Amino acid sequence: MFKHILICTDGSRLAAKGIKVGVKLAKALGAKVSGLYVVPPWSVPFYGEGVTYGIPRSPQQYETAMKKEGHKVLAVLEIESETAGVPCTVQVATADGPWQGIVRTAKSRRCDAIVMASHGRGGLGGLVLGSETTRVLAHSKLPVLVIR
Repeated sequence: MFKHILICTDGSRLAAKGIKVGVKLAKALGAKVSGLYVVPPWSVPFYGEGVTYGIPRSPQQYETAMKKEGHKVLAVLEIESETAGVPCTVQVATADGPWQGIVRTAKSRRCDAIVMASHGRGGLGGLVLGSETTRVLAHSKLPVLVIR
């Protein structure tokens, strides 16, 4: 059935639940997994009168900090996969929106399914905040397993 599953995480407790389910599914199917953590591209923090603040201050510092954070978050998936005996690779990707990074990575890694958790922001909250899960469902041609 599925041979390569993309498991997405944002580091939340709910995403950890998605990791567990995704790894169990991969083990049951004899599939391998790819883990993904998506970060936004670097931009200069700018506030009126030309004032900038915040660290990291350079694109290189930002990239280093985001990769470090991403690999820290993805370590949960690596441990879960290793414990279950499921082959796993991880990646920190940069994209304007998480859904874009997820869809692009699933295609480039030739995954045949996506597993992700949904925070369940519906109604007005979903409209205002946007729902990355909804966007993945709308733009992906692959099956998507949503964990709640």
